[in-house]
Amino acid sequence: MAKLSQEDLLAQFEEMTLIELSEFVKAFEDKFDVTAAAAAPVMMAGGPVAPGAEAVEEKDEFDVILTGAGDKKIQVIKVVRELTSLGLKEAKDLVDGAPKPVLEKVAKDAADKAAEALQGAGASVEVK
Repeated sequence: MAKLSQEDLLAQFEEMTLIELSEFVKAFEDKFDVTAAAAAPVMMAGGPVAPGAEAVEEKDEFDVILTGAGDKKIQVIKVVRELTSLGLKEAKDLVDGAPKPVLEKVAKDAADKAAEALQGAGASVEVK
């Protein structure tokens, strides 16, 4: 069996869930008759933080919701048409019916750019 580098091992551990990692530590302790007492507090401290961090990382789809058209409704309609494949009537109906989603399930950077464009046109926007 080829010897794995520390980086390879860390890459493998990174793909494991916390439960799998806990089971691995237990098996490691049993196999080598050692205890990971020093590592346990670090893992416990990292435990509650890691699920929150994973939840943030897992969220890779965002919705851009138009909450209000503001004073420059025509500019907002133009931006909505640029961001979507909607026609003039559909874009106008979307803006008139705010709050409504303009884009759904898009990447974070696309959601931020869309929100920035809509806010630049005078609309109020929410990214969820």
